Amino acid sequence: MPRSLEPLDLGIQIPYHFRCPISLELMRDPVTVCTGQTYDRTSIESWVSTGNNTTCPVTRAPLTDFTLIPNHTLRRLIQEWCVANRSNGVERIPTPKQPADPTSVRALLSQASATSGTHVSARSRAAALRRLRGFARDSEKNRVLIAAHNAKEILIRILFSDDIDSTELVSESLALLVMFPMTEHDKCVSIISDPGRVEFLTRLLFDSSVETRVNAAALIEMAVTGSKETVSNSESIFEGVLDLLRNPASSYPRRALKIGIKALFALCLSKNTRHVAVSAGAPEILIDRLAAGLDRCDTERALATVEILCRSPEGCAAFGEHALTVPVLVKTILRVSDRATEYAAGALLALCTAEERWRDEAAAAGVVVQLLLMVQSECTERAKRKAQKLLKLLRDSWPDYSFANSDDFACSEVVPF
Repeated sequence: MPRSLEPLDLGIQIPYHFRCPISLELMRDPVTVCTGQTYDRTSIESWVSTGNNTTCPVTRAPLTDFTLIPNHTLRRLIQEWCVANRSNGVERIPTPKQPADPTSVRALLSQASATSGTHVSARSRAAALRRLRGFARDSEKNRVLIAAHNAKEILIRILFSDDIDSTELVSESLALLVMFPMTEHDKCVSIISDPGRVEFLTRLLFDSSVETRVNAAALIEMAVTGSKETVSNSESIFEGVLDLLRNPASSYPRRALKIGIKALFALCLSKNTRHVAVSAGAPEILIDRLAAGLDRCDTERALATVEILCRSPEGCAAFGEHALTVPVLVKTILRVSDRATEYAAGALLALCTAEERWRDEAAAAGVVVQLLLMVQSECTERAKRKAQKLLKLLRDSWPDYSFANSDDFACSEVVPF
């Protein structure tokens, strides 16, 4: 049901006591505060978190206890009213999932990290992690609560424990860990600078479970990005990451493609590993993925990686030998986003600077018209400078191709600016 439902939308009047006193909208998750007044959970949480609102909005009495008690009776009445008015276009609100509480989180983390005891087993520890993962999936608030209980450090300790021999425990701890942003530099360094931990994650990149492989790539990406250090064992890591991209996207969850591109980009930020990426086949795979089609964010990141790898002679040579590289880069200009246009122009500039045959190929693909449009567009100044440099490089190719491809230009789906 729309959150901003008004009576005129459906031609029926929503009962007053079903509306939140703060938002005046139909309550989806009614909760009662210590004053006895009921509000929608999101509204009262927003009220309390904004400024110094420590009073009940309706009664103005002080909120001496910020515990929110679910009003199940009222919620069921609202759901029944929605069902009764289904013929009027009202949709039944789903039963809300209850947020995690600190006591439960502490108990589950304690159970997951226990290594000895009467009822301690790898299965019970994995079950605790599975419940925590369920909480983390439910809401950002739950993730913040779990992280506040030192969860990341506990999970890192569980994942890289020397005596861990349960595949299920490894899978669950890894899956939960990558749900939290890894912004702490020391935690990232503790992972990426430890050869044993890197070797363990590398093995997980070739696990039989696609989810485990994707999560291993995600953790490597976060650790490399957060530590800004060069990873060891890079040959095997590139092989594992590229394997997530090499197969058709339909064979893996969409997340595998996204994480693979993110990890590849992070790994290629280090100059010391770019030649390894080229040798592992990154240029061919990137162009194939771009040609097959990606969403905007993935396209931008993939093109940024292409531009980075084109800064080396071996990278330029590998991209230049792929028959689709130049056509894909030319086609991307002004079609996806300003960032994508800038990265594509940067990669073309590197290729056209390297060899004349790629300049001729770019001119034949109609890049001149695209570059002229770039110079006049509202794209970034960096992108315009790259376009101007490319135009100078391609000047000698104009007499042959010039605007002979004007028909191609007329048919191209250039995004208006």
